[in-house]
Amino acid sequence: MEDAENIVAQTAERIFADLADAQTINSDKKGSWKAPLWRALSEAGLPLSWVAEEYGGSGATLAEGFGVLSAAGRSALPVPLAETMLAGWLLSLGKIACPEGEMTLVPAGPKDRITLNGDATLSGRARGVPFAKEARHIAVLAHDEKAKPSIALVSADKCRIESSLNLGGDHTDIVTFDRVTPVAVKPAPDDFDLTSALLMGAVARSLQIAGSLESMLEISVRYSNERVAFEKKISKFQAVQHNLARLAGESAAALAAATSAADALADPATPKDAAFLEAASAKIRCSEAAEKAAAIAHQVHGAIGFTIEHILHRYTLRALAWRDDFGSESYWAVELGKRVAANGADELWPLVASR
Repeated sequence: MEDAENIVAQTAERIFADLADAQTINSDKKGSWKAPLWRALSEAGLPLSWVAEEYGGSGATLAEGFGVLSAAGRSALPVPLAETMLAGWLLSLGKIACPEGEMTLVPAGPKDRITLNGDATLSGRARGVPFAKEARHIAVLAHDEKAKPSIALVSADKCRIESSLNLGGDHTDIVTFDRVTPVAVKPAPDDFDLTSALLMGAVARSLQIAGSLESMLEISVRYSNERVAFEKKISKFQAVQHNLARLAGESAAALAAATSAADALADPATPKDAAFLEAASAKIRCSEAAEKAAAIAHQVHGAIGFTIEHILHRYTLRALAWRDDFGSESYWAVELGKRVAANGADELWPLVASR
């Protein structure tokens, strides 16, 4: 199984290396690189990795898909790959066939609710929906008047989408459903709710952040070995070495937290409380690491790292923007605290020690 996971991740990395070079994308203001990249990803079956073949996907495991997201994070891709994977995963839970093309999912945050009306139409408003403006279809988790969850597939052109951008310059839009008729709607699994969807999204973003931090570290180390000041490489200065060590520590911590959470969600035997602990903790730790690592990386680069021509901001700004998707670190910290308090003090140490 591990070999299969490596093969899927390696396929993604080869595509990113060939068609998503950081400097090429940074220099291409028209976005002409997007179509060839998406075509290659689609031909490899990566956007629908988590969808069974009977529903139009490639039938990859959760672990294999998580490997793809790690690789995507290292490239800081400004395309809706993670969003399409998550949308496909959600639709497959409802046994709904997946369409081709870019997708996103709603809601992408804990405060939004979409209502399934009695006539099977959808109403509501969702904020901060990643890449909604570029999506052809939207996977929706909706609730009826009795709070029973359902999963729906909606054509994006049936919704009103107000454009907005995040720190990284990617779309994070407002989507309004005004009695929209979905393409398909099915009941969600009995044990599935909004928290389940948000946890999956949180782990996806944690892996992307951790991957981005790996690239920040690599770029910063390389630059420090090239930049000369006072007749020696800046990597020889103790202050710079200290900063790089801190950056390496933040990257390692984020990677450990994200991969541990991914392993927990990929294992069906993981208890629900343990999966919640892993996923929430990963989002908290990776979000904190993104803030610290971005500051350190830019400090190592100095003024050049802030220029639009340099590739560093591609990683730092997206890592910072990803902190808000599928619940911020403050949201998950509060929810984790509530879960621990509800279970009681005697259950905390056994839960932590089991991980």
